[in-house]
Amino acid sequence: MKKLLFITGMIVLFAGTRSCEPEPVEAGFEDMIDMTVLDYVMEDSLRFSHFLRILEAGGIDKTVGAYNPDRVGYTLFLPENQAVERFISENDQFSTLEELLANRAYVSTLSRYHVVNGEINADEFPFGALPERTLSEDILTVSFVVEPDTSYYKINNQAPVIEPNIETSNGWVHVISAVLTPITFTTYDWMEQHQEYSIFKQAADATGLSETLDLNAKEEGATARTFTLLLEHDSVFNRSGFKTFSDLAAYISPENDNFTDPGNPLYNFVAYHILAETRFLDDFADISTNYSTYSDVPLNINGLGLDLMINKGKQIFDTLIHQGDTTIVDFVGFFYDDSNILTQSGAIHFIDQVMEQVRPSRQIMTFQFHEELLFNELAQEPGEYLVEDPASLDYITWSGTDLFYVKESSEDYPAWSQDYLYMDGDFSISYRIPRIVQGNYMALFGAEAYNFENALVEVYIDGKKLGGLVDLTTGGTAGNPYAQIELGTINFLRYEEHTIEVRSLIPGRFGWDYIRFEPY
Repeated sequence: MKKLLFITGMIVLFAGTRSCEPEPVEAGFEDMIDMTVLDYVMEDSLRFSHFLRILEAGGIDKTVGAYNPDRVGYTLFLPENQAVERFISENDQFSTLEELLANRAYVSTLSRYHVVNGEINADEFPFGALPERTLSEDILTVSFVVEPDTSYYKINNQAPVIEPNIETSNGWVHVISAVLTPITFTTYDWMEQHQEYSIFKQAADATGLSETLDLNAKEEGATARTFTLLLEHDSVFNRSGFKTFSDLAAYISPENDNFTDPGNPLYNFVAYHILAETRFLDDFADISTNYSTYSDVPLNINGLGLDLMINKGKQIFDTLIHQGDTTIVDFVGFFYDDSNILTQSGAIHFIDQVMEQVRPSRQIMTFQFHEELLFNELAQEPGEYLVEDPASLDYITWSGTDLFYVKESSEDYPAWSQDYLYMDGDFSISYRIPRIVQGNYMALFGAEAYNFENALVEVYIDGKKLGGLVDLTTGGTAGNPYAQIELGTINFLRYEEHTIEVRSLIPGRFGWDYIRFEPY
């Protein structure tokens, strides 16, 4: 499948539910401007009385009946009564609605899981994670389902949206035909529950990487980072001649059965399928870059065209001939409709070829400090945050003055991702970046450069000065105070991590946006 199919599907979806200029759904009630999310639920008791009781038992009915003190509005994914009844009939814990309501801890989580802390209409739905978390501090994902006669959104691969964009005075309501079940399973749990992925699961077991895949990020005391798994169905292995795990192991690592050794080929095969950080399909779009894996080499995903292509041009998988036209399949693709599975470990996406390690190519690499878990947490809400504990950061160290992480509220703010690091005074700051494929690169430095109070700095890479004095008092404009400054070329000799250090030569303000490397 291709990304073009998503576009076509969305055109069908919009054509079926909206005019060319998207309009909110009419709720059918008068004085809608004064009607809150709670009022809307209460007005139609024939459809929503069960979930109204869930909101009340969960203690958030008054919350969705008021204005949001933290964000602009709320977003409620609202199940119909039939959906609640079906949820109860399929649940081993409860046989009646009354039993569900009596379990206050469960119903509290369930009700909050359906409310996003911020208003999002369907026109803003990504093909991936919603930009705001739920009141239970969870992530919800969106997929677009395209069928012959209809197209619709689906939340968490669980609940179709049957009535989107009902506008209220304090947010949006989207009616869904199934109850959203809070995600409690890990990536490994998911594989255990789906026997049709047995070959990869056995490979994970044999290498010991099953323990890595069993991460529960919401477990108290959990410190490991979430990740993304690229996973082949057994039929994909079968099509390539691997009928069993033994077939795969004999091919990948024929002379070494010490599979738990990080240097073993099978270990690296499995680890190559695990990307550092949680990434959804929309995160791969409109960029071509290398992603760090848990193996000893990175993986390339090119999202600049209609397809998301893994390791384009590295291996030929098939040659297709149709009416005289020849198409060479030379990349690993995604099964889009099935992907974006959310677990407590991260995300799972499904791929259509057996993905072996290949020699990586140089790509544009941009680093924005997102390796730091603390910054990812702070980015959930705009603000200026003082980093008080150096031990809270894993990749950044600094001295001389205070360090702030800043997340701007406006999506139009010119800093990349609308966030940056800020210091003011005489300072030194170091940033350890992930591994980069060896070769020549142009180093580019992104920083705020339009204020006479800004610092003049020098930049070092692995202890060696790169370029000359960087004058941050000029370079930007009134419309965009951020500048991209060429530091010079550098030749990385090995695939390894590197350290970027910025030192103030003349003290002053410093807003650091990113460091970027482009093949040269």
